[in-house]
Amino acid sequence: MNSLLSFGLAIFGFFGLLRLSGSRLRTTSCTLVAVTLLAVLLAGNELSAELTERPNILVILADDLGYGDVGCYNAESKVPTPHVDALASQGMKFTDAHSPSTVCTPTRYSLLTGQMAFRLNYRGVFSGAGGPCLISGDQFTLPEMLREEGYATAMFGKWHVGMTFFDEQGEPISENGLKGVERIDYSRPIPDGPVNHGFDQFFGTACCPTTDWLYAYIEGDRIPVPPVDVLDRSQLPKHEWSFDCRPGLVASGFDHEEVDQVFLKKSLEFLDDHVGNQPEKPFFLFHSMQAVHLPSFPGKDYQGKTDAGPHGDFIFEFDDIVGQLVKKLSELGIAEKTIVIVTSDNGPEVGTVVNMRRRYQHDGANPWRGMKRDNWEGGHRVPLIVRWPGIVKAGTVSVQLVCLTDIMATCAEVTGVSLPDDTAEDSISFLAALKGEDSDTARDFILHQTISLALAIRKGPWKFLDHKSSGGNRYNSKQLQQYALPESAPDAPGQLYHLENDPGERHNLYNDEPEIVAELQALLEECKVRGNSRFDRN
Repeated sequence: MNSLLSFGLAIFGFFGLLRLSGSRLRTTSCTLVAVTLLAVLLAGNELSAELTERPNILVILADDLGYGDVGCYNAESKVPTPHVDALASQGMKFTDAHSPSTVCTPTRYSLLTGQMAFRLNYRGVFSGAGGPCLISGDQFTLPEMLREEGYATAMFGKWHVGMTFFDEQGEPISENGLKGVERIDYSRPIPDGPVNHGFDQFFGTACCPTTDWLYAYIEGDRIPVPPVDVLDRSQLPKHEWSFDCRPGLVASGFDHEEVDQVFLKKSLEFLDDHVGNQPEKPFFLFHSMQAVHLPSFPGKDYQGKTDAGPHGDFIFEFDDIVGQLVKKLSELGIAEKTIVIVTSDNGPEVGTVVNMRRRYQHDGANPWRGMKRDNWEGGHRVPLIVRWPGIVKAGTVSVQLVCLTDIMATCAEVTGVSLPDDTAEDSISFLAALKGEDSDTARDFILHQTISLALAIRKGPWKFLDHKSSGGNRYNSKQLQQYALPESAPDAPGQLYHLENDPGERHNLYNDEPEIVAELQALLEECKVRGNSRFDRN
């Protein structure tokens, strides 16, 4: 604005000089022209600011939602998902998007940091009081980046990246399970949770809200209502999807069937408050759901709403939550300047898939091989829908290869941030894809990891798994034997598939294409040695 005023004054000065030098332009004419030009410039500046205004960002992360659980990805889905389908019709649907891992904790770490979690050499997932946080104290995160750019940042829901709880002696607790929860001193703050890594506000749970021993809500860096009672699981629903609820400690008022409604209420209140009190400030809201992680406990208002049982009702609740959040953006008049991203942290859970296939002929992994924990496509190919009015063309489909680590680099490019080389090491912007443009910097290969840290790499149609079998689930188990496929190269130490010709990953070409195996194995090793996968390979 100051530069425009200076330019306007320069215009006045220019016409003044013309008048003094004998120009026939009268002073009034000079003044009129100068004022007109200044007005045009100011109007242009307002238009430019409107066009370049930093958008709000809403990320909605489902838990264990499969590619085939959503109607717009699977015409054979037995669960209606009208709100997600509508969002896809209003924005862009990615058909080749992948979670950074096949399980919760590493995916969430990777989304928030832009770095693949296998680089930490951490196996498994957290439960109960497990910690410390996988994000180091000096590590640059997505919410920190946006907060530095003037964004208000908030997270509501499941954290699951680790936290440090302390016992009464002030010693950190690092053990998972019930014993760790029983040791927690709730008078002590949590030093490494969401509010310590870039979020201004947080309300949620340490791990899986209805699974992992510690059934209590965290607000900021403390648990205001400590869990003091042993969970009475006899009072919870009983059905094929009610398992995976551990006998932990529960806080007063913690309702296992209404967890996602509590998270939704917090996000809706944040949006109301933010627009009401600081409408000029952009926000980043990370809404991290329990749905549709086991146990499948849909809220009371959603029970019996589908013809696909309790888990179908849970998927329906997830869809309705997306609809309510999107509706709130419209009600507040901010839908046109908000990027909405909907996705999932990995593929569908084993017990969910087996029972839904058997009871309702619904396949959450459709059309892929594998499921949660597996390095086959069903374990990590996930729905990804982005709506950004005015930038993303409605009803478009992108085949661009995308990893959820890429959200950080994309948000950086949207906000004009240049990421240092030692930050977001596995994050590549897909902004060009959102704009419908070709880009020389688009991702051309992707890394995959499992709960066991088994790794795979995909480049073009070729996918190399640097291990035998699934890398996750055991298909010789009674539950999964029916889905075991005959090994086409049983003696091969790894697997190679051509996904365009063989999307079901049935024909292992490891022994037939040694040059492709060598190329991909070398690229995978280079990514490991370099510590990043966004280096220039030209």
